[in-house]
This record gives sequence, C-alpha cells and structure tokens, in this order.
Amino acid sequence: MKSSKMIRRSSLLLILVMIVWILPATVMAAQPPVNLGTTSSFAVLAGTTITNTGTTTINGDAGGKVGLFPGTSFTGQETATISGAIHLNDSVASKAKDDLVNAYDDAAGRTPVSRISSELGGKTLKPGIYDSADGTFQITGTLKLDAEGNPDGVFVFLTSSTLITASDSKVSLLNSARYCRIFWKVGSSATLGTNSHFVGHIFALTSISAKTGATVQGQLMARNGAVTLESNTITNGICAAATAATPTPATAATPTPAKAGTTAPTTAETLTKTGDASNILNVVIGLIMLGLSCGVFLALQQSRRKAGTVTPNSDYREPNRKKEK
Repeated sequence: MKSSKMIRRSSLLLILVMIVWILPATVMAAQPPVNLGTTSSFAVLAGTTITNTGTTTINGDAGGKVGLFPGTSFTGQETATISGAIHLNDSVASKAKDDLVNAYDDAAGRTPVSRISSELGGKTLKPGIYDSADGTFQITGTLKLDAEGNPDGVFVFLTSSTLITASDSKVSLLNSARYCRIFWKVGSSATLGTNSHFVGHIFALTSISAKTGATVQGQLMARNGAVTLESNTITNGICAAATAATPTPATAATPTPAKAGTTAPTTAETLTKTGDASNILNVVIGLIMLGLSCGVFLALQQSRRKAGTVTPNSDYREPNRKKEK
C-alpha cells in the first residue's frame, strides 16, 4: 500500500515539474514585438514641431518618412537629407499618430516586468521587459543587449519619467540582437547625448531631443511634443531577416530630399513576426514528455488493478487466529 502511494505521488510530482518546465518556454515563444502599425515607415514623428539644426540625415530601408500631427512647423528641413516623404498635418500623419498611441500603450502594458536600477551603462541584459526603481533610465558608457542567439528576442524598457543618455554613450547589440526588437516607452521626454549612439524605437509621451552628432538606429517618435535634431543621423533600417547568418546593411542610392506631400518609395519590414523555432521545439518536446509521464502514471494504475490488492488488517499483521480449545 505504501509503495503504491509513493509511486502515485512520484508520478504526480513528475507531471507538475514538467508543467513548470513547459510554461516559461511557452511564454517566451509568445512574446511578440510591439505593433508599430503605420508608424513603421517613419523615422521621425512628432506632435507639435520638428526642429533641425545642421546637416541631419534621415533614412532607412524600413522607412525614412518624417511626420507631424497636429503641428505644421518643420524648421531647418532645408539642411536635412530625408529619404522618405514629409507628412505635415495630413491624413497619413494623423493615422501614424493614432498608431503611435497604440504602440505606446502596447509597450506600457507588457508583462512580466523586471525592476532594475536606473543606470543602464555597464549592464548586459537579456531579452525581457524592464522598468526602473525611480522611474527613469540613464545610459553612461555602454549598454549591451544580448539576444543569446535568438534574433526575435524582444527588449522593452519602460520609464514613467525620462530617458537620458550621456555624451559618447552607446547601445551595443550582441548575439543576434536586432534594433527592430528594442522598444523604449518614455513617460515624459528623452534626451540623447552628444555623439552618443542609440538603438531602438523611442515612444515618448512628450518630447525628444537629439544633441549634436547623436546617431540613432531606429525611430524617434514623440506623441504630444517636439522632436529637436542637431546634425544627427537617424536610420530606420538595417534589420536583416531572422534567417540571415550575418546581418548586412542594405546599399541604397544617395537619398534625395523630399518635398512635403510627396511620396518616396521605401521597403517596409514586417515587425510583427512571432515565430521562434527553438522555443516552439522546446514546447513540443515538453508536451511529449508530459504525455509520457501521464502514460507511465496510467500504466502503473492499470497494473495495480490487474494484479489485485490484498487488504491487510490495520497493523499489517496476519489476522488473529482462534485459540484452540
């Protein structure tokens, strides 16, 4: 009796362990990138104004458009080289602005969240969702993002207040990490330091300021305020397909400045891939092992029934015999 109970408990414990092992893989496989909607082809998008000083370059194979809604003022565009169309207070910019709000809310609602210190410089982080203890993020030095060989690994950073990067700071991508899987939801404003190198899509509730010489591989999108540029390079592109062994930047012809209201051809990349072959394989293997565990448990139970059971008395001794007279 005791032996059969131990077998039953061991089988149930094995099943529970398998379930716990399977769940993390399932969650990781299901974590998609933030849905950018029509904003995906915009390198710069703002609410009130866009201001440029110096020779700024805005381009990218995912899209080099510039958008503004409901504002209409884009000053300094004559010294900016822009590969995409400029949309000022039109229906295209309005739609992109709606999609920016959705993307901001999507990022803000992601779980589970890991709370870390506000200084990101000097850290190496794996795919996940991060917020800070004091509601801000800073980058001094180098932040390394390590996808651990998974090109679809998603990084989401959430701040309730500011994002500030120091001069000459940078974001470095390791082991198949890609800019198009990195998202920054900023609760107020973002400031990118002089000659810094930043990677990812910024969704700022208020404004974004890129200081002199700052470069961005990704997007600068401010919901309600301004985007301020100073001799920057914003590249909304260079995100190779997940199956490529070595990401290679696309070679494009010299971009030609576009006039407001015109349309320039761009190659938009789909940013909503959710497949992850390795994680799916883990789930399949886990389910097979779970099925085998259940099968072992049921086989043991069936074996007990066929063999029959003997019910001894309460203290497991032979029944008392009648004394001979």
